[in-house]
Amino acid sequence: MPARDTRGPTASGRHRRGGDDAAERQATYREVFAVPEFRALWIAHTLSLLGDQLSRVALSVLVFHQSHSALLTGVTYALTYLPPLIGGPLLSGLADIVPRRRLMIICDVARAVLIAAIAIPGLPFLVLCALLFLAVLCGSPFSAARSAMMPDVLEGDKYVIGNAITNITMQGAQMIGFVAAGATVALIGTHWALFVDGVTFLVSALFVLVGVRERPLPPREDDGDPSFWEVIRGGTKIVFGDPRLRALVLFAWLCGFVVVPEGLAAPYAAEFDNRPLTVGLLMAAMPTGMTIGGFLYTRFVKPTSRIRVMGWLAMWACAPMIVSVLHPPLWVVFVVWAVGGAGSAYQLAANAAFVLIVPPRSRGLAFGLVQSGMQAVQGLAIAAAGALADVLGPELVVGLSGAAGLVVATALAMAWSRIRGDIIAQMRETAEQRSADQASAAEAETVTDPGSAPG
Repeated sequence: MPARDTRGPTASGRHRRGGDDAAERQATYREVFAVPEFRALWIAHTLSLLGDQLSRVALSVLVFHQSHSALLTGVTYALTYLPPLIGGPLLSGLADIVPRRRLMIICDVARAVLIAAIAIPGLPFLVLCALLFLAVLCGSPFSAARSAMMPDVLEGDKYVIGNAITNITMQGAQMIGFVAAGATVALIGTHWALFVDGVTFLVSALFVLVGVRERPLPPREDDGDPSFWEVIRGGTKIVFGDPRLRALVLFAWLCGFVVVPEGLAAPYAAEFDNRPLTVGLLMAAMPTGMTIGGFLYTRFVKPTSRIRVMGWLAMWACAPMIVSVLHPPLWVVFVVWAVGGAGSAYQLAANAAFVLIVPPRSRGLAFGLVQSGMQAVQGLAIAAAGALADVLGPELVVGLSGAAGLVVATALAMAWSRIRGDIIAQMRETAEQRSADQASAAEAETVTDPGSAPG
């Protein structure tokens, strides 16, 4: 049982009100973009995203033109997604051993060199695959280091808004990146396009080098110097040994159900007119909803309220998919899927709560485990849904996926309702401590400022 607060009611009231006010303060997009380090990280991340889209298109065209094999082209494309499943659990721990800014620069330079090597004409297919695998593998520690550094760059609700900006950028890169990449490859050719891709990584490294300051790794509680494998074991135990973190990880992995409509967009479009435009519209429905929902969620919902409604939004993300079993017209499908995508905004609150609980020194591995798990469940879900769609039809499979996701989300929401109070209390305590630290820093600056002395 917690110790009783022995202060008077007035003092206690001021204490709680100050904590509540600080915890409920919503940051703005303008405030987040005003942080120079965030701008540098955001530009570096955006360049990496665009470079990834460019490399996928260029490599697909290059391999198909050289081999005239759809199988080899598919294998090459798959290699741009598979390495994080290995790199997430194994290499993300480097972000808890190597200073994170330094690790990001090393990974970007390594990717630039590897992509430049891929651009050399006449490489054997196996050599190309090996270089590509290594280049994509470097993305795991880069992402882990960036994710682990973000809470140090953006505090409080600014971190949530920063994640919303990142998600919007990712959705935009998916919607625009492939078109721009195709035009670039058509204009300058595959080899030069790969060379440009390598340059984007060098520019990304330059932005991190110039725009982000070096930070020492957070101190470890045991004051020891653990080995790499000890970091992996310790971080895994932290993530899956805490019931609050386990719940948040499961909320993140719920995306395995939500991604099914996007994965079945092509066969679903065949039920209407089988036009490429219809496929594109269906694939864009979820990202469109996610973008709008993320903006509204962070702009109009208070931080602690986001935690309270997480379970409801998780159910909301899955439930609209069930409508697909009724074979509605195309416009209804688009709207319904977009509405479901808006519910996925709960992931922003889940991410913020995850950062609040995970020890700073273990953030790199923790984020890597969650991100690799998300990729794994999405890949497995799409593969399983595709196999079932051949037998049951895409409409029924999407509806069943929504129903199954709703059952899982409901169970998670019930468990979350029992533990979310601890998260909200920790948010208020952290916000209050941050406000006290800022007040102390401002007071110290006033005292030491010669201009503040009386004349």
